[in-house]
Amino acid sequence: MKGNEIAALMDEPACGHNSKAKSGCSAPKPGATAGGCAFDGAQITLLPIADVAHLVHGPIGCTGSSWDNRGARSSGPALYRMGFTTDLNEQDVIMGRGERRLYHAVKHIVERYHPAAVFVYNTCVPAMEGDDIIAICKAAEIKVGVPVIPVDAAGFYGSKNLGNRIAGEVMVDKVVGTAEPAPWPADYSVPAEQGHDISLIGEFNIAGEFWNVQPLFDELGVRILCTLSGDARFHEVQTIHRAELNMLVCSRALINVARKLETKYGTPWFEGSFYGVSDTSKSLLTVAEMLGDPDLITRTKALIARKEAETEAQLAPFRARLKGKRVLLYTGGVKSWSVVAALQDLGMEVVASGTRKSTEEDKARIRELMGDNALMLEDGNARNLLDVAYQYRADLMIAGGRNMFTAYKARLPFLDINQEREHAYAGYDGMVELARQICRSLESPIWTQVKQRAPWQ
Repeated sequence: MKGNEIAALMDEPACGHNSKAKSGCSAPKPGATAGGCAFDGAQITLLPIADVAHLVHGPIGCTGSSWDNRGARSSGPALYRMGFTTDLNEQDVIMGRGERRLYHAVKHIVERYHPAAVFVYNTCVPAMEGDDIIAICKAAEIKVGVPVIPVDAAGFYGSKNLGNRIAGEVMVDKVVGTAEPAPWPADYSVPAEQGHDISLIGEFNIAGEFWNVQPLFDELGVRILCTLSGDARFHEVQTIHRAELNMLVCSRALINVARKLETKYGTPWFEGSFYGVSDTSKSLLTVAEMLGDPDLITRTKALIARKEAETEAQLAPFRARLKGKRVLLYTGGVKSWSVVAALQDLGMEVVASGTRKSTEEDKARIRELMGDNALMLEDGNARNLLDVAYQYRADLMIAGGRNMFTAYKARLPFLDINQEREHAYAGYDGMVELARQICRSLESPIWTQVKQRAPWQ
């Protein structure tokens, strides 16, 4: 990828803070992670497309260090769980065998596994060596008769956020618009003339969260053509251009996809969240209103009223146990504000929120939810997190898995909120599950035991 193409991706007209001269991430500090490279960002964006073979062109370390680092789930194909790599070594680089290995790797994958498509991810070594993956992918596609899509996102191009955008750009330019949607299902809740098609962009089905949301749209007669990219199929991605509306699901890293689909196909879009009761209801109603169907709006309001009543009844026992509990939230990106809203729905107080990977819009939403004096943490080292927890008397830490042992060593209850988690927290059912898991963590008998003096003291 050329330098001017990378610069164009960092220039995002749909972002309200586009005028700021700011790259995808801040300069890394010695001893601290940079939050992932461009290759990592591109791969985790597309990896949930379940019937595609994801081939990493580079040393095996790139595959081994990044594989399945987003806990996306599939309701069908499991091909996305297999790690394919050209496994370049020193001799391959010295002798210039990288392109040949790539061609034969694609041929072998198609013959052995029969994928719907092959995505080829460029990495630093072949990019610096000068392998022409675009030409090789074209030649391989002609040979095997299956789409072979090059994703040129070598790690040194930039940050994980840039990799997200590169992956989205590739989908819009190379995949979207190359097929038509399947016919309207005969057994759907409404006939075709009353139905609507939408797409969800930035929904990765972490821990199966999309499956908490899809039944709501099914009941309303709104067909989700595609989620980019949780539990998606290659053919579904090809048909996004036929959606009447796109919803950007708390993931501004793919805002370029929503904007380009609007420019190219005239598809309107909005940003929403399925974390928390109020945000879930707001997103459903926004979909209905933007589709402009009065009957759909009426049915959506009835669905929201029923689901909110059911959810409130389920949450009542948990609210009594959680009211007034103080939470230290340390996560990044959209979860920095969307989870704040969910926790406040439960009557909990968020004493601080991490913002290390958050955009300016994310920070603005935190201030809107927590007030202008909201404590936002950029530095998440163990000492700083524990100082904040002690100073503000936090009852619980909610963060990513890497902070788990920091909390446990301080004898502080902990809940994993990042992509490695095992529980789905989106939608109405997810809200109940979030309350249940917080209570389990806070009320575990282990905390009273570990805070007692040892018998021999």
